[in-house]
Amino acid sequence: MAATKKGGLGRGLDALFADAVPVSSPETEEKKQGSDHNIIKEISEDAVRYINIHDIMPNANQPRKTFNEEKIEELSKSIKEHGIIQPIVVRKKGESYEIVAGERRWRAARKAELAKVPCLVRELSEEQNMLFAIIENMQREDLNPVEEAEGLNQMVTTFGMTQEQISKSVGKSRPYITNSLRLLKLPGYIKAEMAEGRLSAAHGRTLVTVEDEAVRKALCKRIIDEGLSVRETEKLVSRQGRAKKKPASRAKNANVARVEEELKEALGTRVTIKQNGKKGKIEIEYFSRDELDRLIELLKNLR
Repeated sequence: MAATKKGGLGRGLDALFADAVPVSSPETEEKKQGSDHNIIKEISEDAVRYINIHDIMPNANQPRKTFNEEKIEELSKSIKEHGIIQPIVVRKKGESYEIVAGERRWRAARKAELAKVPCLVRELSEEQNMLFAIIENMQREDLNPVEEAEGLNQMVTTFGMTQEQISKSVGKSRPYITNSLRLLKLPGYIKAEMAEGRLSAAHGRTLVTVEDEAVRKALCKRIIDEGLSVRETEKLVSRQGRAKKKPASRAKNANVARVEEELKEALGTRVTIKQNGKKGKIEIEYFSRDELDRLIELLKNLR
């Protein structure tokens, strides 16, 4: 049953938005109030309906937790001047409507004191509702790195989706999905800094490789205080790693380091080559059963 629902998600938001839709004006909506229920059901699914703003509530499964009030205010002023250009997508829930996509527009419309807002009403299951909310936000790049990672993790843990299915649904590469999920392994204080925009996702991906928590905390503070770039952070982490090695150990061959980096890009995870004379071994890291299955499938296809 779940697989059937997931099959259509690769189309992105096409299932939510139509290129051109007929508009049901506020006046038309008022005439329908109190009319026969069968007449209301005849309204086209693709019609833009004007719904009382107080009959609409936020999506409980909205992956986006933070809203920039300054940008909401800017959008509110634009709505007062030009109206809402793109309808809000909602689904019926009891006597009210729940937002599927467009909560920022709804918040701005409330601030602009609109009585009614244009909406597209869709029939969606709980699973489809959550997935579309995640996909919509990701496609608009509205989520901070932590919200994005948590949204992707919901797709894995709640709906059992593989990273391949998620990749197709949100239009991101599998290495991107893997790296995003790894951010959830970071401690809360680093996640908070990423959510506030003081650390980027790339900074987080670098810090997740640091095993010593005291060192990681010190690096986090230094990145913020000194405004270190990702490249500068990577160099610091690399120096920390070299300092831990035994004095007798030799520096890694530049060619080996280059091959490690190439394998990391190809496989979407950290790869380490360990040499002992003419012998050695290649270590490939994974962080979940799903990721292990992905790597096994990828290696099988190399034959």
